[in-house]
Amino acid sequence: MTAMTDKPSKPAKESATARQDRLRQALRENLKRRKVQMRGRASQASDAVAVEASSDADKIQDFCSRPVDPDRD
Repeated sequence: MTAMTDKPSKPAKESATARQDRLRQALRENLKRRKVQMRGRASQASDAVAVEASSDADKIQDFCSRPVDPDRD
């Protein structure tokens, strides 16, 4: 059992370097996850816009293809 006054087994410089490496790796992984997430959201948004645009085009086509009522002013 080690007391709180005992020196750590690694020098402070080595543990600080190891901590920086862990943080750097975690940050890199987090950035990769966020990029994948943003690409997924962008894909969903573009799919939604495409569906909306196609339904708008269908509505316009339906409106334009209606027969003209000659009695209507």
